[in-house]
Amino acid sequence: MDVDAYVAAHNAEWLRLEQLINRGRRLTGAEADELVELYQRTATHLSVVRSSSPDPQLVGRLSSLVARGRATVAGAQAPLWRDVTRFATVSFPAAAYRMKWWWLGNAVLGNLLALALAIWIVHSPEAQASIGTPEEIRELVDHDFANYYTEHSASSFAFQVWVNNAWVSAVALIFGILLGIPTVFVLLMNQLNLGVIGGLMFANGKGDIFFGLILPHGLLELTAVYLAVAGGLKLGWTIVDPGPRRRGQALAEEGRAAVSIAIGLIAVLLVSGLIEGFVTGWVHITWLRIGIGVAAEVAFLSYVIVLGRRATRQGETGDADLRPDLAPVAG
Repeated sequence: MDVDAYVAAHNAEWLRLEQLINRGRRLTGAEADELVELYQRTATHLSVVRSSSPDPQLVGRLSSLVARGRATVAGAQAPLWRDVTRFATVSFPAAAYRMKWWWLGNAVLGNLLALALAIWIVHSPEAQASIGTPEEIRELVDHDFANYYTEHSASSFAFQVWVNNAWVSAVALIFGILLGIPTVFVLLMNQLNLGVIGGLMFANGKGDIFFGLILPHGLLELTAVYLAVAGGLKLGWTIVDPGPRRRGQALAEEGRAAVSIAIGLIAVLLVSGLIEGFVTGWVHITWLRIGIGVAAEVAFLSYVIVLGRRATRQGETGDADLRPDLAPVAG
């Protein structure tokens, strides 16, 4: 084997592997995948060199590189608190902030749809009649809508709401891989339900009750749903247009960012569920209920904007990170 020719053919890969190893704690998900692939290739190169032309200097170089690569790939895990802290301050806000235009777009379009439907129902007796009988509608607006928030204990209701909303958001995100079609369906069903209930409440002079009970938890809950929809649509669009990246690479990166959003929304929807369970039906001062909801919404948006903008300026995308502790190696 011509050693010089072999080195010339593969030296760029070895240098790239060394570069990734030296970065250690600052690898993105795509770079982590690249590191694993280059480590495996270099291990194969080492085997070839040992069997075909046992050049001591080259064997020593590749042995050291493979050992360091193995330590990086299979190194000790960083403490859990460090991973959680980084996720909360970097990965999740970066993923959410990067989706801001998708997020804002479907929020605006979704609410315009709900508003248009509500206005139509308010001004159309025929539309109201198609939804239910006068007695059924009266029961809904006078009793069922408000009683929904108090008919169960606050803790069990909050848990039920949290699980349901987390499931809806997960469906919107995960099934974005099907070109975003199920994600659009989730958004449509959510906004149609909002528009129908709002229209019936306003048509019967209960608009103040509608907003008084929806806004406390609904601001944060709907914001979370719109973010989940944004992530699902972005994932679906990546299949259609991966941009300058390879389609497989683009899907892997967007998929990992979607996972960041899904995990982050579990916490956001928990807060929303607690507000719905313990505030919406049980705090009887309307301005205080709404004030709590507004405060939660402002806190969440500020968190995403401040930390997300800072993270994206540093090149973060919400993609998963490889952050091993490098084991000491000889030579």
